[in-house]
Amino acid sequence: MSLALHTAFSGVLTSIPSPPVSYIDLGPLRIHFYALCIIAGIIAATLLTNHRLTKRGAEPWVVIDIAILAVPLAIIGARIFHVLTHPNFYFGEGKNTWNPFEPGSVWAIWEGGIAIFGALLGGAVGAYLGCRWTGIRFWTFADALAPGLLLAQAMGRFGNWFNHELFGLPTDLPWGLEIEPDNVAFPPGLAEGTLFHPTFLYEVIWNGLGVLFLLWIGRRLQLQWGKLFAVYLIWYSAGRVLWESIRIDPSEIILGLRSNVWASILGVVVGIVILFVQTRRHTGTEAGPYAPGRARKDVDADVVSQDSIDDFVDVSEPPVEVTAGATATSTAPASEDSSR
Repeated sequence: MSLALHTAFSGVLTSIPSPPVSYIDLGPLRIHFYALCIIAGIIAATLLTNHRLTKRGAEPWVVIDIAILAVPLAIIGARIFHVLTHPNFYFGEGKNTWNPFEPGSVWAIWEGGIAIFGALLGGAVGAYLGCRWTGIRFWTFADALAPGLLLAQAMGRFGNWFNHELFGLPTDLPWGLEIEPDNVAFPPGLAEGTLFHPTFLYEVIWNGLGVLFLLWIGRRLQLQWGKLFAVYLIWYSAGRVLWESIRIDPSEIILGLRSNVWASILGVVVGIVILFVQTRRHTGTEAGPYAPGRARKDVDADVVSQDSIDDFVDVSEPPVEVTAGATATSTAPASEDSSR
């Protein structure tokens, strides 16, 4: 089947083609579209998170300081999680496990193979360290990040489309995905031209709707203290349970379920626990985006209130220095009742 949009009659979609190329060569440099999708998602998430943190009163672009630690650790965590949940891809006789200059090594992240749940674990560690460094409350950052993170995941899924991977069960629906029969994940015994569920597209749509939902419910209910991030975990993980159930690419099976289904179920549970615990612990609104004793470092920053009423900045005019022989400009208090 040719990689083109086929129509039963004019204007009616009957299949989605897989892109004919997944990279471009610029001299000796090979640029993979998979990587470009991930980078575009990171940029979009950074811009949206910066906007949301700045509205909360944080120093503009403090998100960059946090991302310096969070993004690399997220990518490392994502790759490690994928490798550990797909050991047959990388370990065993005839596998190229460690040579980065040959296809199929554990280092070849450009070939695809990162797991969002690993990214969440690694990114959480990096974000925590970045928040300690900058003084931003961790849960404030998590809430600001939640819609942007879901947006980045939606954009990153197009990378799977370019890599011809992570498709679902065969289908005769008019939006079935075309996959070449020589694809390593093409199920044996199926006829050439078989179409598959475009699970990448399902996740793009689900995540895109999730971005709108998070932005809406965050404003509507004023979700803070990590509660919006908890809703993100529940939304994303619940959808992932469904999409994982129709995917047919090889995966570790644990008690009859794919490993990522179990990870998704755990994501829902963790989200519910965070929502319950933080709702019980924090009934009011956050005092500000900075932890007690920390504040913006830029010169023109406004004073941000903290948890304690004793944390304040004295912005009154400095006292006038009185020199010897000068006439007093004020009188002493008349009684002790007027002193403080």
